[in-house]
Amino acid sequence: MNIPSKLIQDAVNEFTKLPGIGKKTALRLVLHLLNQPEEQAEQFGTAIIKMRKEIVYCKDCHNISDADSCSICSNPGRDKTLVCVVENIRDIMAIENTNQFRGTYHVLGGVISPLDGIGPEQLNITSLVSRIDRKEVKEIIMAISPTMEGDTTIFYVSKLLAEKPVNITTIARGVAFGGELEYTDELTLARSIASRMPYENYLIRKK
Repeated sequence: MNIPSKLIQDAVNEFTKLPGIGKKTALRLVLHLLNQPEEQAEQFGTAIIKMRKEIVYCKDCHNISDADSCSICSNPGRDKTLVCVVENIRDIMAIENTNQFRGTYHVLGGVISPLDGIGPEQLNITSLVSRIDRKEVKEIIMAISPTMEGDTTIFYVSKLLAEKPVNITTIARGVAFGGELEYTDELTLARSIASRMPYENYLIRKK
């Protein structure tokens, strides 16, 4: 791609580092910014820099937050005894879009995947156990994508919590095996959470 300006070329190169952005799309975005009033381009840059510098992770659930406690954990209207365990922050957004879940969350930060070098110690499992030990949690919904790695993670966590005074449930398998939660339509996801089952029942059905 022949670009007559090194400044524009540098900006295009940065945009192409974003997922799903090719060089043509990056050039279109850069030229759009170039045609905007200078103050709008500055606002765009300032928002990105401010987000990167000031965003934090919730001390309880590891969700992204503007403060030590995220807007969900600090909401008195949420059921603190019910925790939905998810793989990543995008899954929280997907479930929240259903407007059906009124509990709180816990972000593991991934799933157990030995082939990728990800073991339990790389995930936010210790903090989940700590929340249960504080006796503030009565039920855990394992809302992990139905993949081999996801099932391995659910099995590991359920074994770890087997002696804890907490009910462990999984979302109903309206979500296709091998699919990812963030791409599941809102109605299916809402029904899967509402129709959750005890983890022991899931193991029996799987056999």
